[in-house]
Amino acid sequence: MDCLVNKFSKILLSFAPMFVVRHCMRGYEGKLKQIIVLRTDLKMRRGKEVSQGAHASMGGYVKHRRDPFMRMWMDGAFAKIAVGISSEEELLALHNEAKELGVSTYLIQDAGRTEFDGVPTYTSVSIGPGEPELIQRLTGTLKLR
Repeated sequence: MDCLVNKFSKILLSFAPMFVVRHCMRGYEGKLKQIIVLRTDLKMRRGKEVSQGAHASMGGYVKHRRDPFMRMWMDGAFAKIAVGISSEEELLALHNEAKELGVSTYLIQDAGRTEFDGVPTYTSVSIGPGEPELIQRLTGTLKLR
């Protein structure tokens, strides 16, 4: 019998031994992914883009490491997919919508020391891992990078 993943069970599973998480979330095995969303309007150098995506991914892991979806994802192949978004407004709206839906998210604001003329700039956000249907609903229309 699969466990129902809701707000209460997420709290319980965040402190459960990994064998319990694996058992309760076995239906998600191989289906979890983290989406790295990068702003395309900034025309970042490829290395800058890669580092901003890495910051978003690692920040998401550190902030949400007890989340059962994150734990199950890290116990598997921990797939990541990079996609683009065309503006700061869209990036912030996506981040806020993910938070409202209870999906793990982490927003990166670059300090502007090497690009962006010293202006702090929102560059990327990680979304998930989480319920595959929610992740698809949030990011399914974004183009791969």
